Amino acid sequence: MKNMEIYKFNGNSTASVEGMQHVAKLIMNNQPTIAILSAAEDVTKHLDEIAACFFNRNTEEAHEKITRLEFYFIDFANELLTDDEIKHQAIRCILDSFQAIWKYCLEPFTSTDEKDILAQGELLTSTLMSLYLQEQKVDNAMLCAFDFIRVGTNREVDIEYIEQKLDKQLKLYPGTHLFITQGSICKNAFGETDYLKQGGSDYTAALIGVALHAKEIKLWTNFAIRNNDTLVIKDAGTIRNLSFSEAERLIYFNPQILHPFCLATAWKGNVPIHLLNPMNPTAEGTYISDNLQNGEAVKAVAAKDSVVYIRLESNHTLRPYLFISKIMEIFAKYRTNPCLLTSSNDNISIVTDNKEFLSRILRELNRYARIWVEDRMSIVSVVGNMKSSCIAMESRIIDALKNIPLRMISYGSDENDVSIVVRGTDKAEVLRLLDEKLLKPEYFGKAC
Repeated sequence: MKNMEIYKFNGNSTASVEGMQHVAKLIMNNQPTIAILSAAEDVTKHLDEIAACFFNRNTEEAHEKITRLEFYFIDFANELLTDDEIKHQAIRCILDSFQAIWKYCLEPFTSTDEKDILAQGELLTSTLMSLYLQEQKVDNAMLCAFDFIRVGTNREVDIEYIEQKLDKQLKLYPGTHLFITQGSICKNAFGETDYLKQGGSDYTAALIGVALHAKEIKLWTNFAIRNNDTLVIKDAGTIRNLSFSEAERLIYFNPQILHPFCLATAWKGNVPIHLLNPMNPTAEGTYISDNLQNGEAVKAVAAKDSVVYIRLESNHTLRPYLFISKIMEIFAKYRTNPCLLTSSNDNISIVTDNKEFLSRILRELNRYARIWVEDRMSIVSVVGNMKSSCIAMESRIIDALKNIPLRMISYGSDENDVSIVVRGTDKAEVLRLLDEKLLKPEYFGKAC
């Protein structure tokens, strides 16, 4: 369904009656749409506490928490809905849901039972939205994610399975253009309630979008993709357009923006992602696609703190062609990924953000090299169109930082960034200088 749009909202968007009504207005657009909803953070927390009470056999406390949350949902439904018949239908769904939760106090409690309880938040939230839309005379259908999203025994998701099952579900409602479903939840290979391993509702949106070959995936979120660190540059602007590869690099520095699984899935399926703010729906937001015009040079500057810089000088125990492979073998042995790497003859410089096994790694490296280590370093990346045809871009970056001591420069491994390593104490000044020389209006978006 190439005209289908996927809308995903986080739990905070529907945490209040006003929020749910606002979300309803956003999805009532007369376009084929699937809206993915999550439970409010407080609801999920409360359900988690209920599950903990059952696990600890604390029935009295569980009763108190269940009653409190049950009344919360009933009050929510009474305030949200005005039609008596629809309101009674909502309350019946709420009572049935909490009756299902109560049964767990009568039998041994398992991790699967815990997931069943947590899933009630998503199921009730989507049910209330569907009923509210029904009250507003908006034709819609609620799809249960359990019916079309499944993870295998290896915890991987089968896109073809989703495509087949979802297509069957949609065909049950031939005249309907608006569908409501849940984020994060799924079934596992044994038919039990489960959750997507990472990425949450963002990942759900990407899976559905790719399975349906959707027009685009709209992620309504309060996190904007800025062109610099707002803690340093207060007026950092929102980036309007990014390629998937540029977005991948920026997400490495700030995974809160968008989960890597979501981006990778949409990228593989070539379905654009549009990040939008539900509180400011008319704003452009950030559009991520591979169908972008070339020419815009610098899109953003991003930084990662608390990395370790390691410089290795071979002691010639190994021949040069074996030296670098041995270094990589040691890092792989301890499942430690280098963020950046440069080499020259028998010298190698490596930067990593994983310090868990650093002492063991250094102990083994010491057999083959003299080692210099600097902690509390920062990676600063200039992200954008860095193709080889973009003449003088790297020189502009170096010129802007001519008075800053640089430990490493990484350029050429891809066409989307130039990365440098500096002392953590210099990071803020580096960000300010690059903002002034590369991101100000007279420079920003300037063609190569």
